[in-house]
Amino acid sequence: MYDEFLKQIEEFIFIEDKPEKADVIFVPGNGYPQMAEKAAELYRQGLAPKILPSGRYSVTVGKFGGVLDKKEDYREDYESEWDFLRDVLMKNGVPEDTILREDQATFTYENAIYSRQVTDREHLDIKKAILCCKSCHARRALMYYKLLYPDTEFYVIPCCVDSINKYNWSKTNEGIDEVMGEITRIIKQFSIMLKKK
Repeated sequence: MYDEFLKQIEEFIFIEDKPEKADVIFVPGNGYPQMAEKAAELYRQGLAPKILPSGRYSVTVGKFGGVLDKKEDYREDYESEWDFLRDVLMKNGVPEDTILREDQATFTYENAIYSRQVTDREHLDIKKAILCCKSCHARRALMYYKLLYPDTEFYVIPCCVDSINKYNWSKTNEGIDEVMGEITRIIKQFSIMLKKK
């Protein structure tokens, strides 16, 4: 029973798809380079013609909190998450003219809302999309992007940036707190969305 419950949590939180050819790659705002590096790799493989990193900074901090990993590779003074993610993409072989701009979002729901505004403004018909996000954040990110792109087929490509993954999260207090916190946020935020409908 216990093992079955853990497996259900893992399947719910840790979404991972095999990437397929898509119209765009979305990268929700963050201070880790790994998601944008993965997006660049997928772009170089020819899986999408455009990448849309999104983010100003975290609403809880009020400014870009800085680079959280590989600081030796990304040393610029970035004004926003978008500035940082664009630099990561370009340093990993993505041409600047294929990177779309969204630099106003301050939390995940806004990442999806403002990304939709950008793709609508660019007259992009997003039938298929790749979503490069943090492993523990995959379900919540997908929930919001799917809300804004209800007719789009998504391929979630997660990146493990903090050593917490599907196979080890329940073995440390840090992993348990991270996953349980994410479940709590999903439930609270989804209930708010339901009440607004």
